[in-house]
Amino acid sequence: MWKTGFSALIVAAGRGERAGGGVPKQLRTLGGKPVLSWSVERFKAHPDCAEIVIAVSPGEQARIADALGPLAGAVRLVDGGPSRTASVRSGLAACSRETVMIHDAARPLLPARIIDDLAAALATADGAAPALALCDALVRDGPGGVEPVDRSGLQRMQTPQAFRTAALRAAFDDAGPEAEHPDEVSLTRAAGLDIALVQGDEANFKITWPEDFARAEALLRSAVGSAAGTALTVSGSGYDVHRLAPGDGVHLCGVFIACPLRLIGHSDADAGLHAITDALLGAAGLGDIGEHFPPTDERWRGADSAMFLDHALTLAAAAGAVPVHCDVTLICERPKIGPHKAAMKARVAALLQLPPARVNIKATTTEQLGFTGRSEGLAAEAIVTVRL
Repeated sequence: MWKTGFSALIVAAGRGERAGGGVPKQLRTLGGKPVLSWSVERFKAHPDCAEIVIAVSPGEQARIADALGPLAGAVRLVDGGPSRTASVRSGLAACSRETVMIHDAARPLLPARIIDDLAAALATADGAAPALALCDALVRDGPGGVEPVDRSGLQRMQTPQAFRTAALRAAFDDAGPEAEHPDEVSLTRAAGLDIALVQGDEANFKITWPEDFARAEALLRSAVGSAAGTALTVSGSGYDVHRLAPGDGVHLCGVFIACPLRLIGHSDADAGLHAITDALLGAAGLGDIGEHFPPTDERWRGADSAMFLDHALTLAAAAGAVPVHCDVTLICERPKIGPHKAAMKARVAALLQLPPARVNIKATTTEQLGFTGRSEGLAAEAIVTVRL
């Protein structure tokens, strides 16, 4: 069964108003990218995931695709419905594999281990879901006051919830078009299906309230910090060159510098970010930027190079590589880099999710020798160190 892979169905049609921020929580930024992107990347990085379907609010497909950036090409967007049950029913119709994993877009920190455990559980069950034991006392606040609730046997359900696709579709048909369930385990249990539980993970929590964003950011920071105890440190190098021409400014290391020049390239030609991306890919053993974002692909014309670095970070994370330091040298006569070093340092640190002290930006000239000395172009070199 697993030779064909599984379908991932991400439910992202909710409004997420309780989380605040003025936009749906799946589109709010977490660690420098939309919450939804994290869920997409977790599935995209898994070798057994054959397709990713996202159920979104009707009329929101263009907005979601824009937020996903280059990841949009890896997913299929379908219109969801007014409820979770309706959205899953709609998304399920677009899934083509024998098994499906249904995930909340607002659970961005999904460990690959849970996906593996769910896949194994489906070998002997119709469905499977991650769960966590309750550790707090429970009470019910009713008309008669506070009453203790016995927590024996109670567990907290998480997603993804995994099923044999045909069995889940049959459960929807049996329930009828008007049925509503809080999740797919409730639906399938009502249909009499056998559901197995696997161990959940505290990091796989659902972002619901405004303070949950701070909790998720803290978990991301601690994941970077925990890499300091691993056994292997590896560095990768990157180098990039772009020609200069008359213009109104250049992008370097994620910062726009207003000047009578522009950099010529397929994307925004940010040589600094290109060199950093190449260095990160090199440290993680993942090829180079041209393999992942070929200059012949029209999707990347004029693209913000931060997207390339975001993608490299996702690939590196899947390979177990966590950046711990970045050193960049910009080689040019013009524009002058000195006044912009602090802004570049802050921007690169934010993109790599590093403390600013672990990012260094340097600049030098070639004493008017060569193409950089003649201001025909500029070059960038980068070294990125990761822990494995």
